[in-house]
Amino acid sequence: MATPSRRRREPKDELVPLSDVLDEIGITRATWYRWRDRGYAPEARRTPSGRICVRRSVLDAFKEELDAA
Repeated sequence: MATPSRRRREPKDELVPLSDVLDEIGITRATWYRWRDRGYAPEARRTPSGRICVRRSVLDAFKEELDAA
């Protein structure tokens, strides 16, 4: 009897804390909030503990847009 094949799980899209996001992009917190208010910043989420985080895939896509501009 053949054993059922197991599907590999895709790695979870990690959540990057806002402080690390700001370091990667090279902007200040004030700039982040200004961009967010204008709809320019990448989508962020607040975790149950209250931290603001951005998904790695969203951050990478945003950084590619910055490089292209």
